[in-house]
Amino acid sequence: MQKILIVRLSSLGDIVHNMPLVADIHRLHPDAIIDWLVEENFVEFVNLVRGVRSVIPFSLRRWRRQLLSPATWREVRKFRRSLSIEEYDLVIDCHGLIKSAWVASWARGELIGLSNRTEGAGYECLVRWFYQTKVWIQPHTHVVERSRQLAACALGDPLPRADEQNIDFGIDRCQAARELAHTGLNLPVLYVVFVHATSREDKQWPESCWIELGQSLIHRGISIILPWGSTVEHAKSKRLAQKLGVAALVPPRLSLPAVTGLIDSAAVTVGVDTGLVHIAAALKRPTIELYNFATAWRTGGYWSPNIVNLGKGGSPPNLVEVKSVLAGFGLL
Repeated sequence: MQKILIVRLSSLGDIVHNMPLVADIHRLHPDAIIDWLVEENFVEFVNLVRGVRSVIPFSLRRWRRQLLSPATWREVRKFRRSLSIEEYDLVIDCHGLIKSAWVASWARGELIGLSNRTEGAGYECLVRWFYQTKVWIQPHTHVVERSRQLAACALGDPLPRADEQNIDFGIDRCQAARELAHTGLNLPVLYVVFVHATSREDKQWPESCWIELGQSLIHRGISIILPWGSTVEHAKSKRLAQKLGVAALVPPRLSLPAVTGLIDSAAVTVGVDTGLVHIAAALKRPTIELYNFATAWRTGGYWSPNIVNLGKGGSPPNLVEVKSVLAGFGLL
């Protein structure tokens, strides 16, 4: 029996892409005990992953905002002591940043991480000084395969095949559905989720396109759901809903498990390159991922015919392409 600590602190999309390594490990090591260290805002979401015994919250973002507070440093010391209580056979840092390697080094166990940067991924070379074992990954590697290969090398397992169609993200759909039910939302029978929000302005899709697409779906009797996670995103959801009319619903702010349930019950999710869209792809639900850059090869879903990636560098996806895919899904 091996005890393994996975370190993948953030962000939401990266956490989603890290999930398959849990099922990979249990497939070959069914008795393995796996814990996951993650930023506290994502604990509820990682709790949805089957096969994770314990999700350990890390509070670096909050500590940074209160760096001069004595209470912060007391909390840091308490966290460090509690992390060192458990003895692990392996501590796998999937993040590859100084902050992740630093906190991973507080845990007891052989620390393993990446020896190189893969294309488009965050990586800080100094992390190599923290690792007892360093794993080299081909630079042109999808982010899902990067973490799967890292875990396989850490355990001495055969490398997973990149063309494998049965990638298991391990999301507990029943728990997600229960979380959605607890919100008391009165959802329409048939709806499409629009994920318009992203932290990067250059990943956005024009509001005019969202409105025209929504009008086309509503004309076919399909409702639009516009989830949000910040004040700015809430304002945009309300603005789009006002243009689309009563068939567009802006829900209250939902927890990540609840919004996972929302996406899982949608006819289709359409969205930009961001975490919620990657959740839809991980659920293998009908998903249209909109890319303004030639990065779909690195983060886009490839494990289900339900996932369609549109757009490439210098050529953002257009309405005709999106409507054509929706027609293929039987909605337009």
